[in-house]
Amino acid sequence: MPDFRDKTPDHRYKVLVVDDSALMRRILTEIINQAPDLEVVDTAVDPYQAREKIKQCNPDVLTLDVEMPRMDGITFLRNLMRLRPMPVVMISSLTDQGAQVTLDALETGAIDFITKPRLDLKEGIEEKAAVIIEKIRMAATVSKDKLLRKQQQLQKLQQREKRQDTFAQPTFATTDKLIAIGASTGGLDAIRDVLIGLPTSVPGVVVAQHIPGAFSRSFAERLDRMLPLKVEEAYEGAPITTGRVYIARGDRHLEVVRSGAKYVCQLNDGPLVNRHKPSVGVLFDSVAKAAGKNALGVMLTGMGKDGAEAMLRLKETGASTIAQDEASCVVWGMPGAAVKLGAVGQVLPLNGISDEIIRWAR
Repeated sequence: MPDFRDKTPDHRYKVLVVDDSALMRRILTEIINQAPDLEVVDTAVDPYQAREKIKQCNPDVLTLDVEMPRMDGITFLRNLMRLRPMPVVMISSLTDQGAQVTLDALETGAIDFITKPRLDLKEGIEEKAAVIIEKIRMAATVSKDKLLRKQQQLQKLQQREKRQDTFAQPTFATTDKLIAIGASTGGLDAIRDVLIGLPTSVPGVVVAQHIPGAFSRSFAERLDRMLPLKVEEAYEGAPITTGRVYIARGDRHLEVVRSGAKYVCQLNDGPLVNRHKPSVGVLFDSVAKAAGKNALGVMLTGMGKDGAEAMLRLKETGASTIAQDEASCVVWGMPGAAVKLGAVGQVLPLNGISDEIIRWAR
């Protein structure tokens, strides 16, 4: 297990681990306590015990298992966000059912999730130690105001879904223009909020979101049910047309290439880039080559720097570029890195990005 104890922290965030598995509680506690700025103050075996431990310990962040006895994690999360909003990182299984429930959790208010390995739980989780530390540390810094805004966006979404039958159907016409979106932590909500404001006449959209392979199809299907746009998981040779959105597979890089007068999707099973596959950088570089000045690059909330340098190269071809502003991001890592490099033409709040995309498309 990596040793994270290389500095003296100015502040230690208090973590409550909630999981019905004694092994999982022990492993997570060992990993989290390795970080100099994190401390597991207690553990709980189910939501009822967690409720009492929250009152006693006043933690800064929770790790929460999805499947637990007496009350499932989603029900507890929903109650928690209504009564005492706080940052939560979900612990989820890499299954189709696990993907659906995790997406529910993220919509309900969870900041991020950690996936349990299918085999050899102890070794598999310990291999993810650095990622677990990074995600919990990031979640602990999310303000209550951002959690409340997340809840407000969910309420607006639920109201909009009731009017879904009024949407026009997309026409799937060929277009010279292309929109590329990159995101990571907090991106599932942000992507949804941007796409929901777009008309069916919008140019084709390609999306690279850092997400496990088991989750990308569920995410695309959920968006497809929710939006007037046609949303699919990207596949080899998929035609990029108006009114259509392609989500990168969670285990492949997504690239855009020219095929005659059309743009099509190309999948790439190469190595990780910037620690990720799919990588936003790989997508943006391919869009720069295929579409150049006819493209719009959008960088949404995310941890790290993936895509920042590629966004600068995209801008240098004459493409337009937008970054989500710090106030509306869950974490301003990727957009902030792009801004610092001078890769961004406009910095906008999340609720202003859809309108700007429409203005650009026209």
